Amino acid sequence: MLYLGIDQHAKQLTISLRDEAGDIRLRRQVSTQPERCAEFFTKLNEKATAEGGYIAIVEVCGFNDWLLAILPQYGCAKTVLIQPTKKLKIKTDRRDAHALSELLWTNRDRMRDGLPITGARQVVLPTKHHAESQRITLLRKDAGRMRTKATNRIKHILRRHNLQWQMPTKTFPSVKAIAWLKTLSLPPVQRQEMDWQLEELERWTKRMNDLEVIIINQCQGDAMVDRIRTIPGCAHYSALSLVCRVGDPHRFPKGKSLAHYWGLTPGVNDSGEGTGRRGRITKAGSTMARWVLAQITLHCLRHDPVMKAWYKPIKNRRGSKIARVAVMRKLAVIIRNMMVHEQTYQECRDAMLNRRKRQLAANKPAA
Repeated sequence: MLYLGIDQHAKQLTISLRDEAGDIRLRRQVSTQPERCAEFFTKLNEKATAEGGYIAIVEVCGFNDWLLAILPQYGCAKTVLIQPTKKLKIKTDRRDAHALSELLWTNRDRMRDGLPITGARQVVLPTKHHAESQRITLLRKDAGRMRTKATNRIKHILRRHNLQWQMPTKTFPSVKAIAWLKTLSLPPVQRQEMDWQLEELERWTKRMNDLEVIIINQCQGDAMVDRIRTIPGCAHYSALSLVCRVGDPHRFPKGKSLAHYWGLTPGVNDSGEGTGRRGRITKAGSTMARWVLAQITLHCLRHDPVMKAWYKPIKNRRGSKIARVAVMRKLAVIIRNMMVHEQTYQECRDAMLNRRKRQLAANKPAA
């Protein structure tokens, strides 16, 4: 068996190939041009066939899709995808590829036994349906951000001329307010800028509406999405964003495992006698999942009196920001339990809070 480490960039792949003894068999760079990649991986497959095949390891990045698709076509027995590690002071592409192949070689026995690798945070590849859902929800988030940016620029033009008081509606954007802005008298340059921003607002609003239709169609027949939608303030977009970033919920042995996976648990910095030092949350997982959970948290605190009653004591002790993160972590635990036990939000929330009360009562010293 051969062990292939790939440091991927936009224009080239840096390759490090080891044999079963751990010795380097090949070090080189390969252009990402399709014909060059096809030529290299064809020769690699011919060489590896005589030695039992090969396994590849790649760091996750924003353009892994094409590489992960072609590796099985050229005889790769397994592809391991990991999150990038912290950057070293001395860093080159060759060093990175060398470290990846070494990591793969040292974990060869664990992979034969079907165990996860050690020394890196392994990424589980999503299914085709979940990968499409992840992309759609990211496009929806970007469209919402661009629409908000166009709205803020329009408001800024009005503030420069102190015209915000003349807007016919209190909320913006609205049909009446947009019609008023199209006929508003402004200096020539500002009038042209206003027209451009109105066009941008209309374009991004249309894209958001189109994506909402696609998201609703993507959710059809998905029982997990329907259960997640029982959370206050969680519609199709938020539910699909979370479900497609969980994948198989049974790979998380406990509810807090999902909170840790999404980077919502505090970091630890223990050394010597200084133990129990807890820092900020690790932010090690999906930024999109944390962002959606932050939006859902605001709705839960408005519409769920039970969660709000749990939130208030933490807010009084530690402040609102830390308390909201605690609610996000609690929601991650509830979401995992909802998906595993096939229960609604209210059932999982009440079961978790009752379990916590029993634990506190059991640990309370007798009077």
